[in-house]
Amino acid sequence: MSYIGRDINNLSDRVKLDSISTSATATFNLLLNSVAYVPSSAESLTVSLNGVIQAPQSSYTVSGSTIVFASNLASTDVIDFILAERAITLTTIGSGTVTTSNIVDSNVTTAKIADNAVTSAKLASGLALGKIGQVLQQEYATAVAMSATSYADNGQTLAITPSATSSKILVMVETQIQIYGNGNNSNFGGRWKIVRTPAGGSAADAFVNPDTMLRLNNTHDGQAYLMDRLNITHLDSPSTTSAVTYKIMQQATTTNILITSQIGSGKSKLTLMEVLA
Repeated sequence: MSYIGRDINNLSDRVKLDSISTSATATFNLLLNSVAYVPSSAESLTVSLNGVIQAPQSSYTVSGSTIVFASNLASTDVIDFILAERAITLTTIGSGTVTTSNIVDSNVTTAKIADNAVTSAKLASGLALGKIGQVLQQEYATAVAMSATSYADNGQTLAITPSATSSKILVMVETQIQIYGNGNNSNFGGRWKIVRTPAGGSAADAFVNPDTMLRLNNTHDGQAYLMDRLNITHLDSPSTTSAVTYKIMQQATTTNILITSQIGSGKSKLTLMEVLA
């Protein structure tokens, strides 16, 4: 709904001029705090004489910083008060001039600030705020089994676009796995690694030490097996503001091993968090 009322550019305030002692004359000086005051017009003054509000122009006029009554007053007359209406000049707030020290209205609180109205550039560098820019997560529940000794995707993949080149990406991997040995292969197992692919670039291991290995450690009916949840955490520095795709790859350490991610359609999770500088 639009504002209803007079134009805010024409706001004014009212002040009481200094008291005047009457004498046998019609002309008196107008003072505000002992300084000559020049009203904008006779109509801008409210004059009370002997308890009666006077009509501008007919009962009095103004000339510069003086008020001229229609006839001479007597020393027994009393000018009760003269109120002057002053125009307020509204100025545009300059860039970078608003501080906590120059906000004088106690009703101006943070509740008055609209959501998303303050950008990160306006926050103090030492302000203790959380530095997580965004959080993305993929849940994947399709089983991916393999016996190959070369790396292949296990289905977990997720893209994120950093907001700054200085941001880091915290990669958190939770994968439901099974390793099954054909015979007692307790010295073997599976490997998993995080791979980063920037937009328009080539895939690269996100780990300095590129993979995590789990070995078979249980034997049942002569067969070695392992069921577990694989957890990997890595803080990556992609140094880009373009989309970056992270994916999980797996391989068997020998062809006699069968490794399966998301066994029994169990959910695996890949979480990406942008950590701001």
